[in-house]
Amino acid sequence: MKILSEQLYKKFALFLEKQCGIVLGDNKQYLVKSRLSPLIAQFNLADLDELIEKVINSMNSQLRSAVVDAMTTNETLWFRDTYPFELLTHKLFPELLETKKNIKIWSSASSSGQEAYSIAMTALEYVKAKPTSKLTTQIIGTDISDSMLAQCNLGQYDLLALSRGLSETRKRQFFIPVHGLSNKMQVKPEVKKLTSFRRLNLLDSYASLGKFDLIFCRNVLIYFSNDVKAKILNQFAGALNPGGYLILGASESLNGLTDKFEMVRCNPGIIYKLKK
Repeated sequence: MKILSEQLYKKFALFLEKQCGIVLGDNKQYLVKSRLSPLIAQFNLADLDELIEKVINSMNSQLRSAVVDAMTTNETLWFRDTYPFELLTHKLFPELLETKKNIKIWSSASSSGQEAYSIAMTALEYVKAKPTSKLTTQIIGTDISDSMLAQCNLGQYDLLALSRGLSETRKRQFFIPVHGLSNKMQVKPEVKKLTSFRRLNLLDSYASLGKFDLIFCRNVLIYFSNDVKAKILNQFAGALNPGGYLILGASESLNGLTDKFEMVRCNPGIIYKLKK
């Protein structure tokens, strides 16, 4: 397959940034080729050039959705980085429970569901350890990818996915075998009932989601331009209840992007509290 021309690559990069905010940068033709090549036969097209021309110039929503799906990064694992979930247990749940019993949490780029379900498992562990806390949680996961949302709602994972960050103890506690599929397990109903998933582009309005006490947006902002990062962060501020927290990825910061949060140093990790 021939290399994508520089002109067409730049057109596609502009299209992708407009659609979902992702900035490809220079010389990522190989990434576009590897991600989109499987779609050529699926949509009965001649080559990558035709696919890109068609997705840019036509109103084919199915093709557009498939292309955005393929280009968004869906790499994730259970209890990623560990410390955000420890902070839930040792700092955030106890602090928020001083003023409320129902805590609403948003996993804003839920990928295939591991983050949202890890939060749910952490909440269930907290209630088991502190039954008098009367903690209840509502966890909403959003993503731009229809295929990832289908995976989230199904809640089934193969053994390879389950091996990435999930302890054997938690696997036994929170998963059950899938009948007829020896290589897959299903999250238990008690975990699923704390979570719901819906499609959302982070460039759009968040008003339909309501207000949250905690927002997780980890390892997502790195793909956006500074202008888009600032827009998203200010919208997050508007989606938080007073005293709410934003949790970013370990390599992400708010420097020069918004003044609506104060940095809170934890041990380990850093989180951001909405300013009064």
